[in-house]
Amino acid sequence: MELILCRHGESAGNIAASEAERTGALRVAVPARDPDVALSDLGRSQAEDLGRRLADEAEPDAVWVSPYLRARSTASIALAAAGWSAEPRIDERLRDRELGILDTVTSRGVRELHPEEAARRAFLGKYYYRPPGGESWVDVALRVRSVLIDLTASGDRVLVVAHDAVIHLFRAVCERIDEQALLEGAAAHPIPNASITRLVRDDRAGPWRATVVNEVGHLDEVTEHGGSTDAARV
Repeated sequence: MELILCRHGESAGNIAASEAERTGALRVAVPARDPDVALSDLGRSQAEDLGRRLADEAEPDAVWVSPYLRARSTASIALAAAGWSAEPRIDERLRDRELGILDTVTSRGVRELHPEEAARRAFLGKYYYRPPGGESWVDVALRVRSVLIDLTASGDRVLVVAHDAVIHLFRAVCERIDEQALLEGAAAHPIPNASITRLVRDDRAGPWRATVVNEVGHLDEVTEHGGSTDAARV
């Protein structure tokens, strides 16, 4: 079995978050609520590049997509460019990590506007820390475990279009990567927009392994928004 995990193309929110971190702003000037943030012009081009790359291989048995606009748009553009006819299955379990009161707040903003949360996060660690009204990485891992059961029942080759945190946690769950290795890997190797990661296993009872991680050779321009902080939405 093979899982083809793709991050959405660059979004307007990615650009705003990177700019806010660069300038030291306290908050990100997001253009819409997170589920409605659209792809940038570059993000749409990246989705087309992704589709042309996928056209080189057989159409998957199923396509599963986050309900967020940036993921749905990436899937739609890529499927059209690939010439595939698969109908995407939208599943809320593939949505981006929810940040609660820290949504649209930069890393500096967390320290200055929510010092008690900065201290709590430092004590608990990134993996287990859950901002009020939001999710920890563990919460997202539980979502991934749930949706993985349905994904594997939908075919032997499945394409998933989602978000960087979701893809990191697919790898953690499937490859049994522990907390320290996961966080070190996520910091050292951010998931580029419209990149491809492939997980395979030789039989349905066997272990998963990554054969490709963060493939970007198909992209004319590579962007790596996110990865250094999860305070701003990525």
